[in-house]
Amino acid sequence: MSAKNHGFTNSGVPLTDKFIEQLADEAERGYDVEEIVRRRGRRGRPTLGSGPSTVESVRLDPELKDRLARRAEEEGVSVSDVIRDALRHHLGAAS
Repeated sequence: MSAKNHGFTNSGVPLTDKFIEQLADEAERGYDVEEIVRRRGRRGRPTLGSGPSTVESVRLDPELKDRLARRAEEEGVSVSDVIRDALRHHLGAAS
C-alpha cells in the first residue's frame, strides 16, 4: 500500500501521511524557537547569479506547458530550473 501524497512543501518535500504525522508529533512536543531560527538561516530566496533575480511572465500553449512540466518531473527539478537552463542554452548558442 502506498502512502497518500497531499502535495509538497515549498521546498519540494512530499506531504505524505507519515511526514504530516511527524510534524504533528513535533508540534505536540513543543518548539525550540532558537533551533528553528538556526535551521532557517537567512530569510528569503537565494540569489541567482550575480544579484537579485526578477520574475518574468511568458505565455505558453497547453502542449508546451505540458512538455515543460513533464521535463521538470523527469529531471526532478522545478519548472523554473528547466526554463532557466533552456534560456541559458538558447542565448549561449545564439551569441
